[in-house]
Amino acid sequence: MERNATGPGTTASPPPTGPPLPGAAAAEPPAVSGPLDGMPRQRGAATAAQAPADVPEPPRGPRPWNVLPTPAGTPFTFAYAAVLAVTSLVAARADPGLVHTLHQGSSTDVAHLVRAPVPVLLASALWIAGGVVSPYTAAFVLVLTALERRAGAVRAACVFLGGHALATLATEVPVGLAVLLGRLPPTSLHRLDYGISFGVAASVGALAGLLRPLLRWPLLAVTAGALLDGLLAYRDPLTDWGHVIALTLGIAAWPLIRPVRHRTPVTLRAPDA
Repeated sequence: MERNATGPGTTASPPPTGPPLPGAAAAEPPAVSGPLDGMPRQRGAATAAQAPADVPEPPRGPRPWNVLPTPAGTPFTFAYAAVLAVTSLVAARADPGLVHTLHQGSSTDVAHLVRAPVPVLLASALWIAGGVVSPYTAAFVLVLTALERRAGAVRAACVFLGGHALATLATEVPVGLAVLLGRLPPTSLHRLDYGISFGVAASVGALAGLLRPLLRWPLLAVTAGALLDGLLAYRDPLTDWGHVIALTLGIAAWPLIRPVRHRTPVTLRAPDA
């Protein structure tokens, strides 16, 4: 239904019928591109009102639980920590004579290294010297978790086990040579040596290379100071030297665990003729 507005004093007359006059252009209705004013429940207006605005995501805060190992995030550290928890429970609850026999069989002394080097190196890394109250327990969980989250499970395992094995060989091989040369008694071939401290020291050195300089150098300074203090005290020189060697091995692994940064190739553009 159309509404025609008329002026005052005029009567409305119907439009003439018949064919359009020649030369008269047909009037086209104006195109409507948006909703009309005053017309409720229009499709365009509803669509514009329902369109969600782009709301930025709130910034994520720090996650304190990332310092602890998880089965999905750090599978190597989580599984290793579970094994160490079991062996620490055995060491705390079992008969002391049995515990001493297990430790002696896992010792990385020269006599065991000559007979079965690989099994004894692995077995010695299943125990924590001093039990769960040892400071190496907390260092293992925190350091190895941070290292695995940044470098991956394979690289973290290689750093830990490699530092443990190489530092052990670097301290026990000189003992065997000294016994052969008569500088040490034969009882030195059966020296009790086990624990995860060499692997932890190597992991600290490797982790420092993945941190920002503001955290890297204080971590290295504090760790090196503690290790050198124990070395100067001369309580257990072979073990203390092993810690220093393991820390050095972790630092030497920086090129292997740091992510490779691909440089953008430079393209030479020919001069315009």
